Amino acid sequence: MLVFLLYSLVGAALILLGICAFHSKKEVAFGFWANTKMFPVNNVKAYNRAVGKLWCAYGILFILSGTPLLDSQNTPLILISILGVMAETIAVMVIYVTVIEKKYRKKEQ
Repeated sequence: MLVFLLYSLVGAALILLGICAFHSKKEVAFGFWANTKMFPVNNVKAYNRAVGKLWCAYGILFILSGTPLLDSQNTPLILISILGVMAETIAVMVIYVTVIEKKYRKKEQ
């Protein structure tokens, strides 16, 4: 139960991050990767909304992947939680690079 609570707190933090990105009033693009320089964005508001939706969906899926931890203390279902988080993290990175970054990156001329 404690581990699921921790999963839920991390998921809630991811959802909060998404809400902040979604409702950002700044004219600065919300960074996705840590410690990297942000690429030039052609529509900052739409980009921030797309990244916010992605973070919110990731947080919800993160919490849902922790539900097998509610079963019992020594359950092999924890593998579903571990592998599920790994798979959804890779999926989020792929979606960001192939959809969001491709759509909102300012074209160089």
